[in-house]
Amino acid sequence: MPDPTATRELTVGVGAGGLATADMILNIGPQHPATHGVLRLRVVLDGERVVSAEPVVGYMHRGAEKLFEVRDYRQIIVLANRHDWLSAFANELGVVLGVESMLGMEVPERAVWARTTLAELNRVLNHLMFLGSYPLELGAITPIFYAFREREELQAVMEEVSGGRMHYMFNRVGGLKEDLPAGWLGRAAAAVAAVRRRLPDLESLIVGNEILRARTRGVGVLPVETVLAYGVSGPIARASGLDVDLRRDEPYLAYADLFTPGGPGRVVTRAEGDCLARLEVLLEQTRVSLDLADHCLDVLGTLPQGPVNVRLPKVLKVPEGQTYTATENPLGFNGYFLVSRGDKTPWRLKLRSASFNNVAVLTDLLPGTLLADLVAILGSMFFVVGDIDK
Repeated sequence: MPDPTATRELTVGVGAGGLATADMILNIGPQHPATHGVLRLRVVLDGERVVSAEPVVGYMHRGAEKLFEVRDYRQIIVLANRHDWLSAFANELGVVLGVESMLGMEVPERAVWARTTLAELNRVLNHLMFLGSYPLELGAITPIFYAFREREELQAVMEEVSGGRMHYMFNRVGGLKEDLPAGWLGRAAAAVAAVRRRLPDLESLIVGNEILRARTRGVGVLPVETVLAYGVSGPIARASGLDVDLRRDEPYLAYADLFTPGGPGRVVTRAEGDCLARLEVLLEQTRVSLDLADHCLDVLGTLPQGPVNVRLPKVLKVPEGQTYTATENPLGFNGYFLVSRGDKTPWRLKLRSASFNNVAVLTDLLPGTLLADLVAILGSMFFVVGDIDK
């Protein structure tokens, strides 16, 4: 909702009919209750219609990229973990995969499949948060209770395996912190089955809600040309018809075995590019991730017991060189550009986060829309502010 303390600046002119008109400059945010985080939108309004919109970012800037450079390769995982707090496990993967690539390190098969399983469970947790919170912004209170019920099922197994509720810190260079607990595969499979069985309850409250459909269908249409121009990725890009998913197109972990003809992996797209399409993609992707997690659990059950990590030297130094590692995070492309000079700390580590590009496109997307639709569009961009500001 608009910030009640927002400043208002009026520019008075004369309209075509000779009547005095006034453009209002409205600052939405940066107070936390106003948006998804500490984000500011500087909006120019002509009556109820948006003339221009400027996302103002940087209020949460923590300098993570510079902090990477003064910590060794074991310590930087804790920083990578936190910029998108809803995708913590997925954030860790980009760093460790990049370091392993530069070391020429081969990770045990058991660790590869376990990582893939946990990455997909983390993806479901991320999507459930937005599936519950987005209707809340449109006035629907009930869906968030259903979404959090399902999140708790998966949070329990993620917390059991890692010891962390949000910031798992379970990846290590060379594999995982430790092996999966005894009996965990069965408990994880039961949690996935429970979420899949009850997901139609949440779906009926969202896409089956005629008020929500009226607020989202045809609203905030994002053309695929604009998606490409701004580097938008993830569910938002696929809702506009861009058929791109790094899990299939540039596979890492065990995704090459999952995104095969007849396999459980598939890329969900829509052509409409509106708020409703973005919500539908998120909902369908949740089902796909549950299928992927199920398949990974089955594979893990057939693998023999063995190591889940590679023994590392006491002081880990990465050979001189550079690499760019991109993963398909829940919100889109997450990339780490790593430059090493052969030391135990990165010389440079640049983060390419999905949320930054997904919010930058609001400059093009919001002009011409009504103020009442602004919140619907803003919420459908599925961003985390820490992922913007880094």
